[in-house]
Amino acid sequence: MTAPTQQLLGRADGELMRLEAAAAAVASNLVDLDDNTARKDLDRGPLTGRTAAAWADATEALTQLWDGYRMLTALITAARAARDQRRFTDTEKAAYVHQVLGRSITLSTRTVPLAQRGLLGAGQVSTSCSPAELLAAMEAAFKTAVDVATRAGEVWHRLMPEAATVASSLSHLRTLTRSATLDEADRRLGDFTSALATDPLGCDETALAAVRALLDRADAERTSAGELREALTQRLTDAHALADQLAEAARAAAAAEQSVAGRFADTAVATAAGPDLRPDLAALDALAAAGHWALISPRLADWTRRARERLDALRGAAARNAAMLGSRNELRGRLDAYQAKAGRRGLAEDTVLAPLAERARAALYTAPCDLDAARAAVNAYQDAVARLTATTARDGLL
Repeated sequence: MTAPTQQLLGRADGELMRLEAAAAAVASNLVDLDDNTARKDLDRGPLTGRTAAAWADATEALTQLWDGYRMLTALITAARAARDQRRFTDTEKAAYVHQVLGRSITLSTRTVPLAQRGLLGAGQVSTSCSPAELLAAMEAAFKTAVDVATRAGEVWHRLMPEAATVASSLSHLRTLTRSATLDEADRRLGDFTSALATDPLGCDETALAAVRALLDRADAERTSAGELREALTQRLTDAHALADQLAEAARAAAAAEQSVAGRFADTAVATAAGPDLRPDLAALDALAAAGHWALISPRLADWTRRARERLDALRGAAARNAAMLGSRNELRGRLDAYQAKAGRRGLAEDTVLAPLAERARAALYTAPCDLDAARAAVNAYQDAVARLTATTARDGLL
């Protein structure tokens, strides 16, 4: 075998030194990649979607990397041992140059099925490459694996804390309120975190933004609900005060009705019969205790309207009955005053006045009292007293 030129041998020596340095760098980088947290998480899985497909390619690339590293280090070891021999024959030099610079690494050997061979075809086909070509292929495989691990790790590193923060906000809001909006946010956050864990390269980041928007809406709803709750709480307090007024008005109306009952015709007595509104108010209190504030407002407005109408009716009935009793008492007082006047004028036994006085007294003191008839009788007596006293005074002057 022809000995390689000194120049070619020098090239081989330089390439061997380059390969040795490269192998050391490859070893360091492969160890770092093997220790990478994202790579370990990807290996643990399970993975889905785009990440599963990308990591399958990366895993194949990693296998090629380690196989290539094994073949490269074996070649470097053998080449260095050959080069460091004391005696280096021309044949060994040629083999050394081929080993370092030529296609000396067999990547795979495949048996060719008999049906696919020609008469002169080989039974096995080998794929080989030079150390430099192997190193270039390893570089490409390394980039593939690192790219997937780096991108997945970056997504996890960035979005997992954000998802945890959103989950914390959701839990906090859960302690403050309950709503369908929060339930929807919880469901979407669960879907997002599941996708993030298994498919970081394919998860939709806008889904997390959508969850944040739902939490903002739930918080706004909670604030609005709080304002509504505060306003309705005050209105319920006012309603209870109105209920107290109703109770007092009912007692006053009952007392006024009792004071005229039997003294006047039943048809003349004002009554304020109506429903008991207390059970309806108790039902509103129960809704408030259960937190159903949205249901309270229209019902409370209706209750308040009915309560005010009831209060007006009770007060009106009490006033009418009191006025009726007051009118009777005023007529009695007027009759007494005019009888006293007639007595002072010596007309108490007057044949005209006495029957009128008796008729008026009977109308006022006989139950049931007809106020219209009593008023007419008192007016008749009053007019008669006025006429007679005027006549008496005129006769006295004559």
